Amino acid sequence: MANAQMFVGELLALADIQINGNRPWDMQLRDPSFFEDVLTRGNLALGEAYMAGDWDCEQLDVFFCRLLANRVHTQVRPSRLIWHYLKNRLLNLQSPQRSWLVGQHHYDLGNHLYQAMLDPRMVYTCGYWENAQSLEQAQIDKLEMVCQKLQLKPGMRILDVGCGWGSFMKYAAENYGVECVGVTVSKEQVALGTKLCENLPIEFRLQDYRTLNESFDAIVSLGMFEHVGHKNYRRYMQVVANCLKPSGLFLLHTIGRNRDVRGTDPWIAKYIFPNGELPCLSHIDNASRDLLCAEDVHNFGADYDPTLMAWHQNFESVWPELSVHYDDTFYRMWRYYLLSCAGAFRARELQVWQWVFSKPYLIGGYRRP
Repeated sequence: MANAQMFVGELLALADIQINGNRPWDMQLRDPSFFEDVLTRGNLALGEAYMAGDWDCEQLDVFFCRLLANRVHTQVRPSRLIWHYLKNRLLNLQSPQRSWLVGQHHYDLGNHLYQAMLDPRMVYTCGYWENAQSLEQAQIDKLEMVCQKLQLKPGMRILDVGCGWGSFMKYAAENYGVECVGVTVSKEQVALGTKLCENLPIEFRLQDYRTLNESFDAIVSLGMFEHVGHKNYRRYMQVVANCLKPSGLFLLHTIGRNRDVRGTDPWIAKYIFPNGELPCLSHIDNASRDLLCAEDVHNFGADYDPTLMAWHQNFESVWPELSVHYDDTFYRMWRYYLLSCAGAFRARELQVWQWVFSKPYLIGGYRRP
């Protein structure tokens, strides 16, 4: 155990992180026995040890930004995660039968949690902070940008794949006079979203995207592609191409990563987003080829850092009320989730892309507004 702690300490020093140091990003030990497990199971063990209270850190976001920016994670190759890699490589973890798991495990955790953590419109994707000074404005600016990129006009019929609680559909219907159909795998999102969008031309469906077979003037998908999986990327694009009218536009908003790596972080996969997988640019390009024409690609991944930090601030401020519904292990899990992800985006380990696609071929081309 002493040797494991010494080795981990040497790795942390590469990122100027100390064990039991006095800076807010230093690791504070409660029970050092987890270090050997970390060297075997990587971030899965590190996250579980944090959830158990074996270690602490005041500024987890800075801790992870330093780790990732200094590539410390590449110095540890946990042998027991080989099955995690092979499982994601060989199996279709996002099959029609398994696609409902993320809705049940994550999005159905309780609407009160998301109402407390998110902005008033309940947008659960990256905000756009170029001119915004608050989370609420950053999300309004993002929704407006999406509407403009899609060139929405009154009377259009829009499909929202992975519609959440209907934040985009509500904004688009109120400000652009469009009709919307939204599909999600979360029954809680359908229940609350239907109430929030009452008296608007908006339809919520509890439906897997693969069963869609209708015609729409434009299609949008904000933060759902992360649940599709590499074995289904082509099928996803085929469904979109089939549903999109010849003159229509499709906007895909997704988290992505810099390298072609299968699967996702094992701790995130186990505790936050089961069966999730982040694409790289080539995955999206290959899946859409000959079906759709990529008109525009916009990266504003750095904006997810302030978005996540705002969500964390909201979560912390309302925890006394939320603690009636969730225990301390959940609190530590959720804090680890929000702040570790903020650190990853800050270190530019993760990206956010908005792709705009047309049906081949849009005569005259496309101009980003």
